[in-house]
Amino acid sequence: MADNHKPQLDNTSGPIAFQTEIKQLLNILVHSLYTKKEIFLRELLSNASDALTQMRFIQQTDREILDPSLDLEIRIEIDTEGKILKISDTGIGMTSDEMKTNLGTIAQSGAKAFLDAAEGDEKGLVDVIGRFGVGFYSVFMVAEWVKVTSRSYQPDEKASSWYATGADTFEMGTTNKETRGTCIEVKLNEDAHEFLDIHRIREIIKTHSDYVPYPIFIEGEDEQINQQTAIWREPPRSVEEDKYQDFYRQLTLELEEPLEKIHFVADAPLMIFALLYLPAKLDRGLFTLREQDGLKLFARKILIENYSKDLLPPYLRFIQGVVDAEDLPLNVSRESVQATAMINRINKILTNQVIQKLKEMASKNPEKYLNFWAEFGQFLKEGVAANDNNRDELSTLLRFHSTTMPDHWTSLDEYLDHMKPGQDKIYYILGDDESSVSRSPHLDYFQTHCYEVLTLTDPVDSFMLLGLREYKEFALQNVAASDLNLPEQSDQEEQKEQEKPPSLSDEAVNGLIDNFKDTLGEQVSDVRITDRLTNSIARLVDAKGSLGQEMQRVYRMMDKDYQIPKKVLEINPDHPVLKKVSQLADDDHRRELIVEQIFESALLIEGLHPDPASMIPRIQQLMESALEGD
Repeated sequence: MADNHKPQLDNTSGPIAFQTEIKQLLNILVHSLYTKKEIFLRELLSNASDALTQMRFIQQTDREILDPSLDLEIRIEIDTEGKILKISDTGIGMTSDEMKTNLGTIAQSGAKAFLDAAEGDEKGLVDVIGRFGVGFYSVFMVAEWVKVTSRSYQPDEKASSWYATGADTFEMGTTNKETRGTCIEVKLNEDAHEFLDIHRIREIIKTHSDYVPYPIFIEGEDEQINQQTAIWREPPRSVEEDKYQDFYRQLTLELEEPLEKIHFVADAPLMIFALLYLPAKLDRGLFTLREQDGLKLFARKILIENYSKDLLPPYLRFIQGVVDAEDLPLNVSRESVQATAMINRINKILTNQVIQKLKEMASKNPEKYLNFWAEFGQFLKEGVAANDNNRDELSTLLRFHSTTMPDHWTSLDEYLDHMKPGQDKIYYILGDDESSVSRSPHLDYFQTHCYEVLTLTDPVDSFMLLGLREYKEFALQNVAASDLNLPEQSDQEEQKEQEKPPSLSDEAVNGLIDNFKDTLGEQVSDVRITDRLTNSIARLVDAKGSLGQEMQRVYRMMDKDYQIPKKVLEINPDHPVLKKVSQLADDDHRRELIVEQIFESALLIEGLHPDPASMIPRIQQLMESALEGD
């Protein structure tokens, strides 16, 4: 086949039209101008590996197969004169019907999904081909034509051939292939002659396919090209660090090194081999191979599931890696695991390994742990919210900002170390951001008396608090709760309180309350005075019997139509503004403006104001009144 002409097919079928989506797909790939075309070899080798894995399983369950003693391997031949690259495997092979279905149509939505992703922007598509199950067709980025010859493992099936140029049709015929497996011949186009260079082929294999679990040979070479070793099955002490890094890059195509690795080997109560990685970043890289969450699950080196979501709890779904179980029973189709109880045990073992690694990192390398926390802390909060069996241990890994250390992260254990004598609760406040929380009137008492308060501004914090009611027998207490029992004051603090100048008279206070109630009407459930405020004018609290603030925030995030219950407005009669308001005449228009502004400012700082811009005209009126000197 040294010329450029079409290869010979016996008993050809004549032209057969590709499925519509395949035509569109080929049109994109054949006319692609992008240079990263080496991906075609990765995809062909991956397909060959899949065929060999299927064959390996069949060998364990079926004795009636063609060439039962044939080694499972991949071979590459380079015909520099004919400009042909040939990739052969001894895998499961295809019947004529399977070949027509697999190469001429796609029953699933892989091609359609790829085309949807391509719509309007083809840039970089060659890097994501494998995600959509259309990897074989990437060969047309480099091919003048492709011929596929295959014979099924089933002894009674004859060999078949398939031929296409990347146009709208393909042809099929018969062939005299004697051995089991598939051979793909690629006539390389003028722009792809680099793939006739043996050194270039070696480089691509080492970069993309070094851990294919079957030997890859190049004809004329004495040794296999790929490393092939299941690194996770080696004793951890025998694996050099650069090997771990190489495997991570091979597994993920991520450029940044992982934060940590966990290489775990156990022979009791289960024989498990696991190699897990904690990525450095939450966002997956542009060229990542990871299509979805989950670990690669092997049974005795046989790939069972590419993305097993049952091996770790959902809140650890950011972990990447492989798990290999020696005694994992399989069903006949090799697609699922029968022993749910065993998977649950593996889940428990691996979860403990990850948590212990995180605790070790937090203890020995706090700076690295804070890098982890910045990226993945929300997932640990999710685990606490889920009332996971490991909630207590996860709680030790939580980190928060606080009123005394707003720019640093603190753990709950560090908070306990900072507690004042006699303090029996861990205080926290919920809010939308650090800036608004720091100005919250709910903090008045605690800042005046130097109590540290955790500031929780992550949306997931409200969910987390549903599972985190106490820590080491210390209850967590929201400082915004209306029924909060304040910590006892020292004798010195009590004396200071008694020395404060007298507040308004009872008559003036009652007048203020009536004024607020008349002005605000149905907007609040009640108005009352409070001794909780020192620097602030007012605050909003929940009425008796209302849902707690945590549940209210959860409902707000889950249901946009959720109606926030009316609040109680608590006012500080000692505040200078309210003292002056009480002195205004009943018919002074500023009285109503100030009352409305106080209420809406309280709404704003709670993150509850439906339309903050609506306050602008009132604020302008107040400024005009102030400048007039009325």
